[in-house]
Amino acid sequence: MIGFDIGGTKCAVSIGEEKGGKLEIREKRAIPTDLTISPYEMIDKMLELAEMMTDNIDVIGISCGGPLDAKKGLILSPPNLLKWDNVKIVDYIHNKCGTKAYLENDANACALAEWKYGAGQGCENIIFMTFGTGLGAGLILNGKLYRGACDMAGEAGHIRLSSFGPVGYGKIGSFEGFCSGNGIAQLGKNFALEKLQMGEKVSYCSDFSEINHITAKLIAECAFEGAEDAIYVFKKCGEMLGYGLSILIDTLNPERIILGSIFQRCEDLLREPMQKVLTNECLSYSLKACEIVPAKLEDNIGDYAALTVAALNRGNEHNE
Repeated sequence: MIGFDIGGTKCAVSIGEEKGGKLEIREKRAIPTDLTISPYEMIDKMLELAEMMTDNIDVIGISCGGPLDAKKGLILSPPNLLKWDNVKIVDYIHNKCGTKAYLENDANACALAEWKYGAGQGCENIIFMTFGTGLGAGLILNGKLYRGACDMAGEAGHIRLSSFGPVGYGKIGSFEGFCSGNGIAQLGKNFALEKLQMGEKVSYCSDFSEINHITAKLIAECAFEGAEDAIYVFKKCGEMLGYGLSILIDTLNPERIILGSIFQRCEDLLREPMQKVLTNECLSYSLKACEIVPAKLEDNIGDYAALTVAALNRGNEHNE
């Protein structure tokens, strides 16, 4: 099986196989995403990589950021993929090399991967949340991937949690605005400006000239070293994470919520403030039934996601 993980900065091609109920990555190669060439030329580069890695391409799974139409195999102008407008990637691959390909939204693909091979194994109702540069979600409900009416289900990052706050997903005070790498950086910048204007010191920013160099990673490093101001930024993020998750828990009644990327690395900073808000906000029965855990597939989740799309559709290529 081949996996194509398409992103705004790089595209990764991986080879995998299932063994004993586990998905193993045999080889992976990545190339920069070249937005100066046409999408189909970029797809050709990925196909060339795949052909260099193996001469036995059974099925290709594609994980890509939305919006997209999974059923029609169309990529529909993702904000991080300039000029990728109505790209017929599935038909193009099939017409070019005769191989069946299957497309899935990246958050959905990650949810499928964690459900089948990671922290969601054995569950019927899970929510996976990316919690990286942005905040997207994939929903497995009653043992099936839930896409919604137009493949837009799971866009939890767009939920507005406050009338004021960091901007995420084009909305002030959104879930993504508070709970993402960009959001944490914005929280840190606002807090630093407040303190610097009062003549106070900030652990992760020595003066106004460094404001635009503040990142979530930098704040986290200071927080883990015990800096109270950096810990405060993560406390605020954790509280808003709790508010956002409480909406999902009370609405969808999941048995497990799986949080990726930043939560994996910063759980010790986020868990306590998140849990306090959940206890106050959630219906007690729903909260008791829900376990919140870090993603298990970690930094390789994009590769597992694309390969999982291939794995779950393997066999269809002989029947269609």
